[in-house]
Amino acid sequence: MTSPNAPRFLLGCAVAALALAVTGCATNEPAPATKPTSPVIGTGPSTPVAPAAPAAPPPPPRMQQICNDKPVQLYIGHNTVPSTVEMIRKKAGAYMVRVLGENQPATMDYNQERLNIITNEAGKITALRCG
Repeated sequence: MTSPNAPRFLLGCAVAALALAVTGCATNEPAPATKPTSPVIGTGPSTPVAPAAPAAPPPPPRMQQICNDKPVQLYIGHNTVPSTVEMIRKKAGAYMVRVLGENQPATMDYNQERLNIITNEAGKITALRCG
């Protein structure tokens, strides 16, 4: 006596077997490199080449901008629109700013050039801290 679910079971087995067969054909190996077919140029005597121009010197290191959150505490309660955030960053002397929600997880690395602006759900500033 056969079960009424036997055709479904056999169909499922067939699909699983087909999936295994297809994945067995896949490979993660890169394609073999082919040799260039162009002829070798310049087999005669070489001609001198002018040296390349010297590389430009690297730019001077940037001066550190140490954050000071004391002069910006008066902005607690303001909205965090981009123009206000940038103005607060400049007044704090910070190089960068990070806007976080009150309960938002954040990395705990201390960066003396960063101003952290903590906001509530309404987008109002609730705290300003360096780090």
